[in-house]
Amino acid sequence: ELIKKQFDTALKSLGIEEIGEKDIEFDPNIHHAVMRIEDEENSGKVVEVFQKGYKFKERVIRCAMVKVAE
Repeated sequence: ELIKKQFDTALKSLGIEEIGEKDIEFDPNIHHAVMRIEDEENSGKVVEVFQKGYKFKERVIRCAMVKVAE
C-alpha cells in the first residue's frame, strides 16, 4: 500500500492523471469499451472499470478499459 501511494504521488507530481471513474458518461476519446450490458437506467455510462488509463496533460497515454451500459 505504501509503495502504491508513493508511486501515485510521483505520477501526480509529473502531471500524469488516472482515467477510470465509474458512473460517468462514456467518452470514446478516453475509454475503450470491452463489454456492454443492457441497463436503461444508466444508459451511456461507465458501469465498471477493468483497467485504469492515464493521461499526461491533455494527451491520453492509455485508454481506460471499461464496461458500458446501453
